[in-house]
Amino acid sequence: MNIQLSRAQFDEIINHAREASPQECCGLIGGGADGQAQTIYRSRNVASNPLTSYEAAPEDLFAAQRTMRERGEQLLAIYHSHPRSANPQPSATDVRLAYYPSAVYLIVGLGNPEPRLRAFRIDEREGQWAPVDYQIVTA
Repeated sequence: MNIQLSRAQFDEIINHAREASPQECCGLIGGGADGQAQTIYRSRNVASNPLTSYEAAPEDLFAAQRTMRERGEQLLAIYHSHPRSANPQPSATDVRLAYYPSAVYLIVGLGNPEPRLRAFRIDEREGQWAPVDYQIVTA
């Protein structure tokens, strides 16, 4: 299943990354079983070192998951940023902490003049990751 984002949703994720920089941002994306994103759920980054890692605030995670259930959404993706990366990919920490194997992990790199958003499947148990495609669709 490919994740499908609207241009507005893509822009919201990029804007969140820019606003949080130089710290990493994080959030969840809820949507339908068809992979169409419906809602971006921003989370506060409460990591001990938010310049180099992310940890979504537990209360933000619970609130997002509760709202997804109420709206009939499922967790499609988890996003965060690597503010200094031109070609973002999962770090060893990202792989170790990838607790949602069914989710796609989106990473925003702000290391170039144009931000870059890449998508990955991460297998925390195997310690591996692979890039996956996503689409920006017209609403």
